[in-house]
Parts: sequence; structure tokens; C-alpha cells
Amino acid sequence: MTEWRKSRRSTSAENSNCVEVADLAGNIGVRDSKNPDGPKTALDVSTWRSLLASIKDGEYDLA
Repeated sequence: MTEWRKSRRSTSAENSNCVEVADLAGNIGVRDSKNPDGPKTALDVSTWRSLLASIKDGEYDLA
């Protein structure tokens, strides 16, 4: 069984726009926490790390 998890910071209503991640035997699974039965994507580990670095650098900030 796949164990999906989300950030500990996503516990309040204001942080309800969250994704969940899972270890998928060599890939990282990503899904919308509000729609766990909806679409999912799998990223290889290097792509996942690159995505996280871009997010942390503010590349996807909407402001």
C-alpha cells in the first residue's frame, strides 16, 4: 500500500492548497491532497529535486 504524506505546515485552513507525495519505488508520486482519487503524477528523483529547488528559489511564486 502506498503511503501518501503532506507537509506538517499544511494543517490549517489557510494552507489547504497542498500536494501529497509518496515514495513509488524509485519515483516520487505527487497528487492534490483535496482530491486523493484524482490525477497523480510520478517524477524521477532528479526531476523531483530540481522541482523542489525551483520552488524554494521562488521560481513559481505568484506574486
